[in-house]
Amino acid sequence: MYGFVWRILPGGLPGKLIGTLVLVGGVAALLWYVVFPWADPYLPFNDVTVEGGGPSYGGGAAGGDPSAGPESGAPSGGEGSEGGTP
Repeated sequence: MYGFVWRILPGGLPGKLIGTLVLVGGVAALLWYVVFPWADPYLPFNDVTVEGGGPSYGGGAAGGDPSAGPESGAPSGGEGSEGGTP
């Protein structure tokens, strides 16, 4: 197929190189602006599921109760609170 495209492009070597770059750029633009935006909702790249049950690394509430803050049972840290025991 590439040989066919190379044969039908007009001009000598410089014309064929420029024509090839224009064709490749056109195909890339078509994919970038038309095909990929159309296909984006159908691709599973943003459907991330994190399941608990394993050890939690890095601190925070990952893998535990999502309503619990960084430290379970810690005060909420409201106005005037220093996070210590009363």
